[in-house]
Amino acid sequence: MSCIFRAAAGAVLALSLGLGAPATARAEDGQAGPYLAAQLAGASLDYMAAAEWYQRASAADPKNEQLLQQAVFSRILAGQVEDAVGQADKLSRKDAVATILVIADAARKDDYQRILDELAAGRRSGPLIDGLSKAWALFGIGQVNEATAAFDTLAKEAGLRPFAMYHKGLALALVGDFEGALKALDDKSTEPLQSTRRYWLAKAQILSQLERNPEAIALFEKSFGAYPAPGFLELRKRLEAGEPLPFDVVETPRDGIAEAFYSTALVSINQTSDPETLSYARLASFLRPANVDVTLLVATILEKTGQNDLAADAYKTISRTDPAWYPAELGRADAVAAAGRTDAAIEILDALAKTAPDTPDAWVRLGDMLRRAERYPDAIAAYDKGIAALGDVRPEQWGVYYARGICNERARNWPRAEADFTQALKLNPDQPDVLNYMGYSLLERRERLDEALSMIERAAKAEPDSGAITDSLGWGLYRMGHHAEAVSHMERAVELMPVDPVINDHLGDVYWSVGRKREAEYQWKRALSFKPDSEEEAARIRRKLEVGLDAVLKDEGAAPANGN
Repeated sequence: MSCIFRAAAGAVLALSLGLGAPATARAEDGQAGPYLAAQLAGASLDYMAAAEWYQRASAADPKNEQLLQQAVFSRILAGQVEDAVGQADKLSRKDAVATILVIADAARKDDYQRILDELAAGRRSGPLIDGLSKAWALFGIGQVNEATAAFDTLAKEAGLRPFAMYHKGLALALVGDFEGALKALDDKSTEPLQSTRRYWLAKAQILSQLERNPEAIALFEKSFGAYPAPGFLELRKRLEAGEPLPFDVVETPRDGIAEAFYSTALVSINQTSDPETLSYARLASFLRPANVDVTLLVATILEKTGQNDLAADAYKTISRTDPAWYPAELGRADAVAAAGRTDAAIEILDALAKTAPDTPDAWVRLGDMLRRAERYPDAIAAYDKGIAALGDVRPEQWGVYYARGICNERARNWPRAEADFTQALKLNPDQPDVLNYMGYSLLERRERLDEALSMIERAAKAEPDSGAITDSLGWGLYRMGHHAEAVSHMERAVELMPVDPVINDHLGDVYWSVGRKREAEYQWKRALSFKPDSEEEAARIRRKLEVGLDAVLKDEGAAPANGN
């Protein structure tokens, strides 16, 4: 996130409502059970259960408004906004949660005069939502000039101009003033929002309505990259054919208020608590259930908070005909994998890749998933198709060659692995992970040791605090017989990654090589306690503890480690 975006986000959050109800609500001793159960459910992110328990606590202590506020807020988080709306009138008119629900309920019923009346009567949630809702409500009753003036007034509030101008642009486009809309969207202040998909899509549609399709195409290429998802590729093809794209980012003032909630959620996602962000997204979805971007945001928040099955269900609601379906399926695969169902995630990515074989994203993600599952031959095949779909070789593609190189190395196909690592370094010559992996592989193969050590030294210079790279440097010095010099690097690697079995095992070998046998045995025991990746590695460490490193090396046909 850019500095300017962080600054704008901070201003918005300072001025937006604090939807999260205070955590100071208390129940009388006799009602402590439901209250504690509600708190536990909320901490476990089971918002539906939290709402029910807070409701019980509130019923037992009806004068405690904070308990009711928590119950209402929990219902919003659970997606039960309809039920929350039904209880809004029980809360104080000064309550921010109640105000937000009144605005949402009135907007859903297209009762824009009610929004204006409630705000005029003193209801308040926060300058951002209140200001945007007022402006959109004025549009809703046909007072376009007054609405435009309301956006301009909001733009004078510190930190809120980006959102006021963005929404002003959407409103002007809604009434057909595309020139005015474009001017508002291009206001310098909107820079924090110009990296969002909603902004890109709105501007492209406005440019198309102004018969400026070439500019819209350029915006698509800049915004969606060289390899857009199939749905967005289809939109670009329509622009290239000279077809005007309809403006549908907002289609009614109700959509505009939904967009206000969405904008607030989007800017707060990395700046405030996940429940507060989720509440804004839920309200946006309540007003515009078909808004795919809101669905994606809800899924992202659920995934971020570890509710992976719910996130996968949210991603799955997006229609196959929607341009966002392809990226949503990528998100669903990630959520399913995070829920521990790797095979199901692989099936999703495999099916997705086959629906658009010329689009590289799913092939590459499939390769990544198969690599993590240690299905290296299958991963190589997926990466092959992904690389073929990439077309012209670009510097940013180094990671795909690196990943395929790892799979080839693990599949014991060193010539192909070396070729992939070499290609990755051609594209990104100083990439420390590639330098380290290739250098370490050469060390283990006992090939071109001077070149291998040079690669690792370059990687260590770039990433001095990487335990894995520091381990490689110490191990390289050990392999080349510089045992005393290796000690400090291996000790540093263990400091950086103290519970890694391989690094502790390596330090044991290095200690042995300089005659520090007791310390070597201690490190080997530590390595065993941290559970090596394979029984073969564990058996080798146990054998070293029984007979010493030199005897193990002799059995393997290698030179002794010069232990004394």
